[in-house]
Amino acid sequence: MIDPGTKPGGEEFEAYNIRRWGGSGWTRHMKSEGRKDGATFKSWVTWPNTFKAHQLIRLAENKGVDTNLSNKALFEAVYEEGQNISLVDTLVQIGSNKLGLSAEEVRDCLEFDRLGDEIKNDINIGRRKHDISGVPFFIIGAEGRKGLPYAMSGAQSPNTFLQTFETVLSEE
Repeated sequence: MIDPGTKPGGEEFEAYNIRRWGGSGWTRHMKSEGRKDGATFKSWVTWPNTFKAHQLIRLAENKGVDTNLSNKALFEAVYEEGQNISLVDTLVQIGSNKLGLSAEEVRDCLEFDRLGDEIKNDINIGRRKHDISGVPFFIIGAEGRKGLPYAMSGAQSPNTFLQTFETVLSEE
């Protein structure tokens, strides 16, 4: 989750940033870099609690939907469309309209947190195994290969990813 301390219904973007970091100035560079790749962040108005969104991703994955598609739909909803993905109604709409899932099944899953324990368990494993304390967090390289996987916390440049991929491939 982005921040488990976020109110369950999400928070207004600027108010959250003031409470957490004293302001949203830290997002300027990220937005500038994102615009280069088509992410305009034109409607980022809510800081979401992502617990239920993680459950939607897992439900969709269990139904055969690629997690990249689920993440893309959620990112577009939050950053480009100004939607609050903390809310069950919003997630039901995304699940049914963009991911092809049954609205009834999505609603049942999210209202009753049917995948909540699974998500919490995954988060706890990530914290213990990889010392994950923030997002985004990237693990590159298969476990069991020669050497440990590479871990990167925070937004990274394309060049950093390229260098890491090249290093991993050279070690194979």
